[in-house]
Amino acid sequence: MMSSSTGRMEDMPKTSARLLALLSLLQARRDWPGALLAERLEVSPRTVRRDVDRLRELGYPIAAVKGPDGGYRLGAGAELPPLLFDDEQAVALAVALQIAATAGAGIEEAAARALTTVRQVMPARLRHRVDTVRVTAVARPAAGTEPQVDSGVLVALSAAVHAREVLRFAYARAREPRRVEPHHLVTWGGRWYLVAFDLDRDDWRTFRVDRIVPSIPTGPRFRPRELPGGNVAAFVADRFSGGSGGWPCTGEVILESPAAEVSPFVRDGMVEELGPDRCRLVLGSWSWPGLAAAVGRFDADFTIVGPPELRAACARMARRYAGASGTDER
Repeated sequence: MMSSSTGRMEDMPKTSARLLALLSLLQARRDWPGALLAERLEVSPRTVRRDVDRLRELGYPIAAVKGPDGGYRLGAGAELPPLLFDDEQAVALAVALQIAATAGAGIEEAAARALTTVRQVMPARLRHRVDTVRVTAVARPAAGTEPQVDSGVLVALSAAVHAREVLRFAYARAREPRRVEPHHLVTWGGRWYLVAFDLDRDDWRTFRVDRIVPSIPTGPRFRPRELPGGNVAAFVADRFSGGSGGWPCTGEVILESPAAEVSPFVRDGMVEELGPDRCRLVLGSWSWPGLAAAVGRFDADFTIVGPPELRAACARMARRYAGASGTDER
C-alpha cells in the first residue's frame, strides 16, 4: 500500500501544473467566474478556491469578484511576480524582440537584453524551440541613414494619444510651436509619424516623430474627430502614395494572412492588423492589372474592399490565368 506521504509527493507535479494553468487563465481575461474556472481546469470549485489561496501565498494579488456567480480577478501591482507565458506566447515574444532591432525607436540594445533575459528563464524544452526560430530583420533600404527616434518621445506621444490630450511641440526648424490633437502613431518606410489634427491650421497633418520635441504638460482633453478616409491605414496611404502625385491606382483588400507576414513585403503600402490571421492592405500601382497581380503575390485568400476598378482587374486576371492553365471552362 502506498504511504500518504508518497501519495502527496506524486500529487505535487499535478498540482503545480494546475496552478500554472490557473495563473495562465487569470492572465488571459479580467474576470473569471469560479464555476467557469473549475470547468476549464476540470476540477471542483472547492479545488479552485484552494489553488487561488496557494497563488495568493506565492504573492499573486488575486481578488474575489462579487456577483451572482462569484469569481476571481488577477490584480496588477509593483509586487506582481513574474508573468507566465505559454509556449506560443514565448515564441511570439522572442520573434517580436528580434524584429524590434529595426523599429528605429532607440530600443535595439534594450530589446537584445530583454531577449537574453527571457531566454535564460525558459525551461530547456521551450528554450530549444525559441532558438530554432531565428528572424533576420532587415530594415527597408533608404537613400540615407534613417533617423533614430527617442523612445521617451514615443512614450510621451503615445500617452497623449491614449489620453486624448492636446499636444504642444517644437517641430524641426519651425519658429512657432505646433498645437495638435494627436490621434495615431504609425510607421511608414522605416520612419515614425504622428497623425494629428493641427488646431492652428484647421487641417490634418502627419509629423515625423524624429523632428518632434514635445512640451510637458499636455493641454486639455479633446473629443476625437473622424479621420479622412475612415481609418488610419487609408489616410496614411493616401498621404504617402495614393493621393495627389502618388500612385495612379490604389486599392484596399482584406488579406487572410497575419500582418507580421505581410509587412516585410510591403514597401510603400499600409498594413493594418485586424486579428491574428487577418490584415487590411492598402497598396498602389501604376495600373489596375499590376495592382491585382501585386495583391495575388501574397498567396493568401483576400476580399476586395475597393475600388470597382480593382475588382474588374482581378476578374480579368482570373480569366487570363484560367485560360493559360487550360482550366477555363468557357
